[in-house]
Amino acid sequence: MFSITYDDFAKLQLRVAKIISTEPIPGKTKIIKGVIDLGNEQRNVIIGGAQYYHPEDILGKIVIAVTNLEPKKMAGVESNAMLLAADVDDKPFWLTVLDDVPLGSPIK
Repeated sequence: MFSITYDDFAKLQLRVAKIISTEPIPGKTKIIKGVIDLGNEQRNVIIGGAQYYHPEDILGKIVIAVTNLEPKKMAGVESNAMLLAADVDDKPFWLTVLDDVPLGSPIK
């Protein structure tokens, strides 16, 4: 098992976000292009799981995003955050919050 320090964990910026736009990426079967709303800004993201979910299935979901990763370009789309998900046999189940939490709220 690999351990990190609390200081390393504290460097992650985790925020509550809402998936506000989704669309298939031509020629790709495992990823979807999405836009998330962080309350004060919107960001493009690549969302995995297209083999399990249609783009409209995840539209409107409240998710938890890592917002301070380096941007990564995949399939011609620059992703500016990463959505956190449980992984069950390669199928993502996105992490969320139960109550009405304002978009952009930090996770600590």
